[in-house]
Amino acid sequence: MTTTRPLEGKTVIDLTTALAGPYATLLLAGLGARVIKVENPTHGGDTSRNNSPYVTADGLKVTRQSPDDMSVSMMLRGRNKQSMTLNLKSENGREIFHDLVKNADIVVENYSAGVTERLGIDYASVRELNPALVYTSISGFGAQGTAGGTGKAMDTIIQALSGVMMTAGMPGEGPIRFGLPVGDLVAPLFGVIGTLAAVVHAERTGEGQHVDVSMLGALTSLVACEPFDAFEEIGLPLRTGQFVPRLAPFGTFTASDGWFALCAPTDAFARGVLTAVGMPQLADDPRFEHRDGRVAHAAELHTMIAQWAQHLPVADIVSRLEAAGVPAAPVRSTADAVRDPLVLARGEVVQLEHPLFGAPEGLYGTGVPIRFSSTEATLTEPAPRLGQHTGAVLEELLGYSTEKVAALRSDGSL
Repeated sequence: MTTTRPLEGKTVIDLTTALAGPYATLLLAGLGARVIKVENPTHGGDTSRNNSPYVTADGLKVTRQSPDDMSVSMMLRGRNKQSMTLNLKSENGREIFHDLVKNADIVVENYSAGVTERLGIDYASVRELNPALVYTSISGFGAQGTAGGTGKAMDTIIQALSGVMMTAGMPGEGPIRFGLPVGDLVAPLFGVIGTLAAVVHAERTGEGQHVDVSMLGALTSLVACEPFDAFEEIGLPLRTGQFVPRLAPFGTFTASDGWFALCAPTDAFARGVLTAVGMPQLADDPRFEHRDGRVAHAAELHTMIAQWAQHLPVADIVSRLEAAGVPAAPVRSTADAVRDPLVLARGEVVQLEHPLFGAPEGLYGTGVPIRFSSTEATLTEPAPRLGQHTGAVLEELLGYSTEKVAALRSDGSL
């Protein structure tokens, strides 16, 4: 494996804040792009810098103890990025941004709809400066905004509007918010896919373009991967709690010391389940021999498995199911999951590091969950302090003199 990375040589101007946009640029940084994070000097930079908790000299704390403390959010999302401050509301600030665009391959922003136009930094305003530029927007509802105009959104709002809250739980229960901010995390994945596709197009044709991804559209498109409403019309309920009757036996079950999951929608897998529970003769029973029969008798089948499992430990259950060739696993806590030796060895989860205080014990964050045979994708550089690279970016990338940078600092542009 070489030490080069797939996006080596590409420069990204990162105008994002919070989670959806910064996660997209984190992935681009992990893939090797130079990501220059542009932060507002008058409001403390990215809002994530003020997300409790913080890593301090004395460990993890709910409140900031000193200016050197850094939020866990920024420690995670800011890795492998360079931070520069820039007042985009000032005339000089916009001119500097235009110079950055001329030297960049990609711009990523996640402002609310209409903000970039008001600032004069939207794609239409900068495309002539760099015809090959890929300009990616990640927003709640798309670059056009909502009918109401603002287009502002948060993850829970997107979960509510996408229908995903009504895919878990039992019929008649209230909506269930996913603990993982899926709206904030799905949209940047599509944003990166779109960005890289546009980069390939630009390299082939010299033509850049605007890549427009909405959180609502991204998450709703995944909900639409299953035609839940059509299923309900033929009597297959949308919300089924811990089981999925149309794939029976399928779901999560209670053991004597925890929970386990099994997935056995095929005839062979179902036969394995019946063997594991000590009832192999039922594999030839018309109720369970084939999938249609199992779907029709799903409640009976799931009750049988639940009764068998309730007095057995998880390890014993999973061992018996695996021996019978059934896909099964314990339900792990998040703490156990992020410490999986395989996941850690593959760099899919990594320890987080503070730029001054080092790596706190037991603090993990996302890696780049992609392995390449010839190159690497890593997140090894700690998140920067606010504005840490302002001078270096302006002098080294744009060729500004030290005196010009000092003047820009004094007039509030940086």
